[in-house]
Amino acid sequence: MLDNAPRGTICIEDLEIGMVRSLRKQVTDRDIELFAEVSTDRNPVHLDDEYAQDTIFEGRIAHGMLTAGLVSAVIGEQLPGHGTVYLGQSLRFLAPVRPGDTVLAEVEVTGIDHAKRRVTLDTRCLVEGKRVLVGEATVLAPSRKFD
Repeated sequence: MLDNAPRGTICIEDLEIGMVRSLRKQVTDRDIELFAEVSTDRNPVHLDDEYAQDTIFEGRIAHGMLTAGLVSAVIGEQLPGHGTVYLGQSLRFLAPVRPGDTVLAEVEVTGIDHAKRRVTLDTRCLVEGKRVLVGEATVLAPSRKFD
């Protein structure tokens, strides 16, 4: 399940502090398996129920970077959107995401440097209203001056 706002581009000239965009996605077993295949991270805490039951998580969890990838999707598809270049991202993982959880990934504009085309974004993911990931991204935003 993917609930995503319209995709496209918001040029730096149209960005405003406080703008927020988000997507909602249910993380499935298939998502976790595909991420393990693509990333080559086959840690059994993600893939093996029996193994994961004996960990501090008491069950399987999604890869943290799979969750972080949802933030990347919001940035690359919505805010600022197509043409955005990632410059940096900090992440803190606060709680696990489990198969079947619906993650709300949100991105909020917190700073704009028009001269350098740099935008600072607050990034966060929530499951049932609880923050599971927080961070900050710096991106180079698209501009109409460079079309």
